[in-house]
Amino acid sequence: QRPSKREMDMLLATGEQVSTALMAMAIHETGYEAVSMTGAQIGMLTTGDFSRARIHSIDTRRLRDALDRGVIVIVAGFQGVDADFNITTLGRGGSDTTAVAIAAALNAEVCEIYTDVDGVYTADPRIAPNARRIDNISYDEMHELASLGAGVMHPRSIEFAKKFGVIVHVRSSLTDAPGTMIMSNPPGMEDVVVRGATLKSDIGRIVFIGVPNRPGVAAAIFSEVAARQIAVDDIIQNVLDGGASANISFTTTAEDMREARTVAEIISQRFGIKEVAIDEGLAKVSVVGVGVRTHSGVAARMFAALSDAGVNIQNVSTSEIVISVVIDGADGERALKAVHSTFDLDQKADG
Repeated sequence: QRPSKREMDMLLATGEQVSTALMAMAIHETGYEAVSMTGAQIGMLTTGDFSRARIHSIDTRRLRDALDRGVIVIVAGFQGVDADFNITTLGRGGSDTTAVAIAAALNAEVCEIYTDVDGVYTADPRIAPNARRIDNISYDEMHELASLGAGVMHPRSIEFAKKFGVIVHVRSSLTDAPGTMIMSNPPGMEDVVVRGATLKSDIGRIVFIGVPNRPGVAAAIFSEVAARQIAVDDIIQNVLDGGASANISFTTTAEDMREARTVAEIISQRFGIKEVAIDEGLAKVSVVGVGVRTHSGVAARMFAALSDAGVNIQNVSTSEIVISVVIDGADGERALKAVHSTFDLDQKADG
């Protein structure tokens, strides 16, 4: 009922191994030479954190030898081996990250990610039918879009691509048409104010009301949250009572809300917090673009569009290239369409 993480990694890694072997057999049938390899066989060394290992290094000698002989190499993604030769898996985004890591290790000109869509869109086309494909996008913009709900790429793989300067081409496995190029400095990068808009549904919020406002309390609260491996999104603190107390809130995924409730009870008792408010069924709508940092009035346009759509804003958070608002989940799709339309994302060219 409760298998160890090591044995789960041993089990889960077999899926990719089956797929790579079958693909090699299929390529043999077409008359070409191919070889399947596990993560360990290509020398992918990882940390020993089972189910969420990080890549240390890749020894490319075996890969290069096969490629130099004209052999097509099919690598099992999502897996590696630690210093003690235990099989490890890379967790969420592990397959894309494997591809980008191999491209980096081989100094490849481009890493092509084939998927069921023909690139990255200005918004989810299932919600915003007028969304259009983006030709070029920067690492920073793509990382933010992925972190905020765009499912076509995992943010972890984009971090890796940026670190090693790997150009990523996201394209459809069903056509030969070009997709979206993810790179450092795409053409006309700052000409486009907003590159895309996202909707992140099923968000929950914990609000601690009447927290003692003294050094170390916030650190203790979020140390407890971190110890439970709860993914924290936005954090907002409001100081009250002339500085004697504060309200502290954070948002997280619906998946983590059960654990967050438990932590909230523990923290409330430990610090004598007056009240804990729990909100579920929230959503986050965000706009992302390098142009946000160089163009004024972006927030005003976004808020006006939401107001016109009858959407009430509960929280606001910003970074250098992102503006996000937390809203009621029932307003999510309407809000995304409004924001997408106000920035003309269905009309503007990429530059």
